[in-house]
Amino acid sequence: MAVELMETLKEAITGLSLTTFFTVLAAGVTVYYIVSVFFGRSSDRHQQHSPMSSEQDRSIASSSSSSQSIPAWNHEVFLSFRGEDTRKNFVDHLYKDLVQQGIQTYKDDETLARGESIRPALLKAIQESRIAVIVFSENYADSSWCLDELEHIIECMDTRGQIVEPIFYFVDPSDVRKQKGKYEEAFTKHKRENMHKVESWRKALEKAGNLSGWVIDENSHEAKCIRDIVGTVSSRLSSVNTNDNKELIGIGTRLQDLKSKLEIGSGSVRMVGIWGVGGGGKTTLASAAYMEISHQFEACCLVENIREESNKHGLKTLQEKILSVALKTTVVVDSEIEGRSMIKRRLCHKRVLVVLDDVDDLEQLEALAGSHDWFGEGSRIIITTRDKHLLSSRAHTNIYEVSLLSHYEAIKLFNRYAYHKDKPIEDYERLSLRVVSYAGGLPLALKVLGSFLYDKDKDEWKSTLAKLKCIPEEKVMERLKISYDGLEPYQKDLFLDIACFMRGWWLQSYLDRAMMVLDACNLHPVIGLKVLEQKSLIKVTEEGRFEMHDLIEEMAHYIVRGEHPNNLEKHSRIWNWKDLEYLCDIGAAAPSMENEVLANLPTHISHPGLFDVVANMKNLRWILWDEHPASSFPSNFQPTKLRCLMLSLSQQKKLWEGCKVGKYCSFTNHCNATVK
Repeated sequence: MAVELMETLKEAITGLSLTTFFTVLAAGVTVYYIVSVFFGRSSDRHQQHSPMSSEQDRSIASSSSSSQSIPAWNHEVFLSFRGEDTRKNFVDHLYKDLVQQGIQTYKDDETLARGESIRPALLKAIQESRIAVIVFSENYADSSWCLDELEHIIECMDTRGQIVEPIFYFVDPSDVRKQKGKYEEAFTKHKRENMHKVESWRKALEKAGNLSGWVIDENSHEAKCIRDIVGTVSSRLSSVNTNDNKELIGIGTRLQDLKSKLEIGSGSVRMVGIWGVGGGGKTTLASAAYMEISHQFEACCLVENIREESNKHGLKTLQEKILSVALKTTVVVDSEIEGRSMIKRRLCHKRVLVVLDDVDDLEQLEALAGSHDWFGEGSRIIITTRDKHLLSSRAHTNIYEVSLLSHYEAIKLFNRYAYHKDKPIEDYERLSLRVVSYAGGLPLALKVLGSFLYDKDKDEWKSTLAKLKCIPEEKVMERLKISYDGLEPYQKDLFLDIACFMRGWWLQSYLDRAMMVLDACNLHPVIGLKVLEQKSLIKVTEEGRFEMHDLIEEMAHYIVRGEHPNNLEKHSRIWNWKDLEYLCDIGAAAPSMENEVLANLPTHISHPGLFDVVANMKNLRWILWDEHPASSFPSNFQPTKLRCLMLSLSQQKKLWEGCKVGKYCSFTNHCNATVK
């Protein structure tokens, strides 16, 4: 712009007298100077935070603004230092110890990808770091680069809550704070070369110099200082992680209960198992505990998705992970047997924290944490599982049963996913309560449904709720079904029979009835019920009643419907009278049916097609029919697989003609019927 102005002036003065020419020239120079100063200062202000292109500035500013509202911490520690002073000695040792403690540390020469632009990358790394450790050395202030980093760190401290830990390495904190000594010499140079930056750098140094930190001089033992620094950083991270955990709804009391079972600080090795229903928050709780207490151990390792990973890659790979992470080096295991020996040999003198997530087989525990003496004094092993038997079969393993969310906690969690805030949108409260009631305190269901309903209108909410009455949410069902998939075949039938027909039965009053049915069907209920309880699929209450979570019952129905949701004749069990009525409407035209159980039929049913349907059910194992009508079973009824026939208050005098059932069939005949 200034150049264009001078060209205009040149054209204007053509042909003027010498006196007039010099007058105009002086005016032009004055205008040029004013314009230059104005735009120079504007440019200076624009570049005050970082000397880069305007496009890069806008990118960083946008990133900063976004990050301030929702901080994204991708690094735990950022190291700021003057390379020529400390890179190959103090900082190198500090970095190594931080990494060995499992602290994710950003150090520009170690972390920066090859070919990446240094300025934006470093500023981004600063923004994404929980803690900034600044090593003030003798020549730190010589570098405009270091001072730019410092300025950005102080900005992040003020705007993002970043923790700043200064180290005064052979410099006096007052020299940093007041820019004396070498720092004064450096600023004398900067006044000539970076005048527009000096004031902001001074303020940053003053703030940093006033922070409490470590002073290292000729009387200090560097190794001890580094240990202290790493310990403090680890502790600060633990405190930050504790605050993060507070954001997890319902985690506070559960985490406190778990920590009381872990007894951190006692000398012995302790194993604690977190047990509960699928999707109930076991992994969330174990991860929160790991984040909060890991700094108290020499080594730590969190092994996720053991059920899935062991099936994909084998236990040997998981043994390698534990050893490599705990020992901070790559470890190769040749065989699973060798892996067991190596874990015991290499970790038996270390105080370690190991989290084994989603264990579903005793063999996995034996391969990864075979015994307490595999680990050093004070070690803690946390195991998450759906199977209580895996924990109770291990000596000296404490069991913590994770509880589902309370109504208040469930509302809060659902609101966070459905509205991205703690309170529902106006006019959506009742709809929210219906969803929360459906989920029954199960965190998985609340998250899945909340995420799905986010940005949906009221009609779409109502449609979803209507759908859930007949078609459950598949993501939730498949996660819950993992527990079912791990059962033996007879246990699967036992579970489905109980879920579809016996929920709410009182074993004290119905004990003979329930056990007779299940025993007659060769489902071994004495041991089978224990397994189902240990798998968190059912509960037998203290009063002696079968109970289960609503979504577990829905999962059973989901399994029975299977690949043929609309083909009732292919369902192994019919529990809904409307479904049976539909089959009765088909009558004799109904195809051969694969139903195994006919139970809980409504009393006094008199549908004309009922007996045709019953005659078509060739695979019936048991029939439970209260107040059976007076008519006999049809002549073409061939119950060759029938194991249990239960009739109560029946009006019949005769069931059928001839021998129609095998010798293993049990009868409960609370009526006057006869069999001929």
